[in-house]
Amino acid sequence: MTKNITITPATGTWVVRAGGAVLGESSNALELHEGDLPMVIYFPRDDLGMAFLDKTDHSTTCPHKGAASYFSIMSKSTTYENAAWSYEDPKDDVAQIKGMIAFEVQDGVAVEQV
Repeated sequence: MTKNITITPATGTWVVRAGGAVLGESSNALELHEGDLPMVIYFPRDDLGMAFLDKTDHSTTCPHKGAASYFSIMSKSTTYENAAWSYEDPKDDVAQIKGMIAFEVQDGVAVEQV
């Protein structure tokens, strides 16, 4: 595994909310730690309401994880632009997160352990 990245099963059940709505809940989430960055929870797609997510043209590249594609979150009153991302074809060292989705915690978007 890349020296500064660790991926482990997330303990307990995790929920993601946006605009007050629950987008998903999972007891199969993964916890990713990368250097000094805040921990990120990755959710399996099967545990998310994918109808709330709209794939965008935005992408970024991480030297350790590969190319990330992004989704905007559609809530009743707001669209959270590029607030979720996924590695569709990650580098081998982080293959566990393939196709899973992580969320940018911000005003109106929360990822919490329940």
